[in-house]
Amino acid sequence: MPAPMPAIATPFTTTAYGSDQHGLICGFLFEPGAPGRPIALADAADWLARPARAPGFLWLHFNLTDATAEKWMRTGLALPDAYFDNLRDGTRSTRLENIDDKLVAVVNDVAYEFAFEPSEIASLWVNVDARAMVSARLHPLRSIDRLRQAVKTGACFSSSVALLNHLLRDQGDVLVHIVRETTLKVDRVEDGMLSARLAPQRTALGQLRRVLVRLQRLLVPEPAALFRLLRQPPAWVTEDDVDELRQSTEEFALVIQDLQALQERIKLLQEEMAAQIGEQTNRSVFTLTVVTVLALPINIIAGLLGMNVGGIPLADDVHGFLKIGVIVATFTGVACWYAFRKKD
Repeated sequence: MPAPMPAIATPFTTTAYGSDQHGLICGFLFEPGAPGRPIALADAADWLARPARAPGFLWLHFNLTDATAEKWMRTGLALPDAYFDNLRDGTRSTRLENIDDKLVAVVNDVAYEFAFEPSEIASLWVNVDARAMVSARLHPLRSIDRLRQAVKTGACFSSSVALLNHLLRDQGDVLVHIVRETTLKVDRVEDGMLSARLAPQRTALGQLRRVLVRLQRLLVPEPAALFRLLRQPPAWVTEDDVDELRQSTEEFALVIQDLQALQERIKLLQEEMAAQIGEQTNRSVFTLTVVTVLALPINIIAGLLGMNVGGIPLADDVHGFLKIGVIVATFTGVACWYAFRKKD
């Protein structure tokens, strides 16, 4: 029987935390009743390879932009082929499945510095079994960063599924925060709809609606996948963890309903803005028509009197200008009455 590893017998050093090779962002060892302790990649591999299965589990989080990350994960971790198929296919559909008695999840999340851009929605690939949770991403994501901060501040987890549940709850909290921020933005747009500058408001609403539609499209499959998992969970998943997953499912369903309601509200605001813009266009066309009609008598009379031919009326009358002015004013008054009579 191999001798115990020194790294397990003594506290792990924190100098190697976050600086391991093969794209490891962070690694933690969770023991019963204790918070997670940072662990280096080599120590984690040795701990997983030990014949005597000590209580506890690992969390390893990788950065896939490192070219060696996926290669090491294939050789150093016993992950199912479906996990790597998801990495290669770049699948974006959110789901949580039971494959070979392991939980394989694709979780969609927003970038750490989220600015309500559809391109800032990325995926996190997760594999969970009784001894480890392995996560990998291409871009920094907000939910996984919140989970890492919770672990660093001393949060305790009884199992790897409990850690996954915390991640799902963090994702739900992030989505709730996005819905609240979007609601505030929509409220400001709605308050400013009486102003004349509607074009910037329409652009903002269109951007918010695209983000919400994309979030809903990526998140909708998740509750159905969780329901399928809850009916037939792996044997090593406890009843408490199943209850936590069920609660996470209900929270996601509520968030998705809020997203749908907010999309409908944005759609109604866009329709109202389109109606206002159409009304403004009609008023502008009406104003131009009125100006043209009012100027028509003046243009006609000025054109007639400006012809350089004989027989122009009132050419020798000392009161000719006054008479022409009265005629022009009369025709203009008639034109105004005709233009505004329907409006009155």
